[in-house]
Amino acid sequence: MTILRDAWEALQDRLFFLPPFPDQLDALALFALLLIAGLVVGELLQRRLGLSRLVGYVLAGAVCGPEGLGWLDAEGVAMARPVADVALGLLMMETGRNLDWRWLRLNPGLLRSAGAEAGLAFAGLFAFAWLAVDLSPAWSAATAAIAMASAPAVVLLITEECRAEGQVAQRTQVLTAINCTASFVVFAIVLGVIHAEQSGDWLNSLAHPCWVVGGGGIIAWLCARLALAVAARQSGGALAQVFVLVAAALLAIGLARMVAVPVFLCLFMMGLALGSLDRGRVLTYASLPQGHGLLAVVLFVVTGAMLPLTDMTPLAVAQVLGLLLVRGLAKFGGVTLVGQADLPMAKRRLVGLGIQPLSATAIFMAAELTTIYPEVSGQALVLPLLAAAVMEFIGPQLCRAALVRAGETAPAAGRRTE
Repeated sequence: MTILRDAWEALQDRLFFLPPFPDQLDALALFALLLIAGLVVGELLQRRLGLSRLVGYVLAGAVCGPEGLGWLDAEGVAMARPVADVALGLLMMETGRNLDWRWLRLNPGLLRSAGAEAGLAFAGLFAFAWLAVDLSPAWSAATAAIAMASAPAVVLLITEECRAEGQVAQRTQVLTAINCTASFVVFAIVLGVIHAEQSGDWLNSLAHPCWVVGGGGIIAWLCARLALAVAARQSGGALAQVFVLVAAALLAIGLARMVAVPVFLCLFMMGLALGSLDRGRVLTYASLPQGHGLLAVVLFVVTGAMLPLTDMTPLAVAQVLGLLLVRGLAKFGGVTLVGQADLPMAKRRLVGLGIQPLSATAIFMAAELTTIYPEVSGQALVLPLLAAAVMEFIGPQLCRAALVRAGETAPAAGRRTE
């Protein structure tokens, strides 16, 4: 590097347009290299070991991020965060669009099952955080709201990766989407509880949840209406519809960031709005299947770089394992023991296994709370963040194993995993 620097400075004497010698790669260039590394590692793990590509993406981000080798520092991760927001938001929008509430009304057993697993998970996680970890009631509720969330984006991507079709795949997707809806509602309520405990400000305790849910809902409805109105007047086919859909989603993301509404919540509600408002089936055939892989690389590489791996002390590991055990049993029990009488018990068990992935939104929920009370949330939210770190590696494999054991995957995908 010294020889290179001297040669560069010698050239500067003759070529005045040259910039100063760069001491390090540009953050954008480092981020691009990290994405390429994630893509390569994901493909390698999938071909050689039969692991999900998502595990490779997270692994590349964790190794190269600030908590690993430090090739991408905290500033670089902060620059990449908006890109990850977009990726997560688009995946959450697709999840919301695919949730058919009319079908759910005809299947009340599935709704009871979803309510049971979400309720048991929240209650169990709250009790564990309060009694075993000794967090305050408000931060115990925050831990439970964050950690109860299943991962519809992971299930969507694993289902596409395995080309899975069948009852287990369908119900796993539906249950994770319903669980995500419940966790967002609980998260909004918890915001008010935290305000009450930390500052005693009842105005903010009541107004902030209403602002988050109401603001996100208004933005989602307006952008969904705009997308449908513009798409109905396009004659360019599916490509034009996809362009309109993405443009409207980006508009929703921009507006959400302007008014401090969580992007993932706003885009999920936009997906729900599109699913319910599109009675003319204007955007029925506009989907982003080819873009899901790109979104997955961006989201999970950045998520991996954000994981707090250096906080993995022996005590923290023991607490995380306890938390994940409580969470796993609650979800498995809720799905297998309540509702879904039309599904054989063997398949119910596989659905209970498939919904185990912890949502990437857990990282972003924690980030939202950290911006409000940075002096407290950094320590109080270590437990759900570490749980997310563990499940980023284990969750995709659990979902993949459930789909393979159900016999609903394409033959090539099943052989690799077995």
